[in-house]
Amino acid sequence: MRAAVIMSQLAEEAVPGQSAESHLRAGEQWLMADDPQRAAEEFAAAMDDGGPTFADPRVHLARALLNLDRDAEAQVLLGRLTAEQQTATPRTCDLLAELLIDLGDLPGALEWATVGVKHCIQRGDDAELQLLLRLRYRIRVDLGLDEDDYDRMLDGSRR
Repeated sequence: MRAAVIMSQLAEEAVPGQSAESHLRAGEQWLMADDPQRAAEEFAAAMDDGGPTFADPRVHLARALLNLDRDAEAQVLLGRLTAEQQTATPRTCDLLAELLIDLGDLPGALEWATVGVKHCIQRGDDAELQLLLRLRYRIRVDLGLDEDDYDRMLDGSRR
């Protein structure tokens, strides 16, 4: 919890318009400290700041809201993200796929992982591509699906 407190303090001290990443990191620390309410507050602050972040803060906020049993609010956020799927970053796609796996929505997770793979290919993002390909492969195996062209992109030693 100490790390969460420190990260929250740092986020408050950051320059407006540039504190979103700090709030996002603080929220992650609050989630790890099992305080989803404080996490949700930090994720909302990241959204309000509007500055650059490594991933869309709405994904994190949705996770915190689900932990608070505020499912309807989380579903609204997930719906908005889905409506903006074509502009999502590969990292956001990865986080959404992982969230949907946790919720037991493997078809939804597969869709987001596939969108992320497509975005990586379009943007030449090889690092995130490997992560998403592996995630997508595991989801497809869990769903009992046959190998496809994206699965074949994986190096056999990395499975």
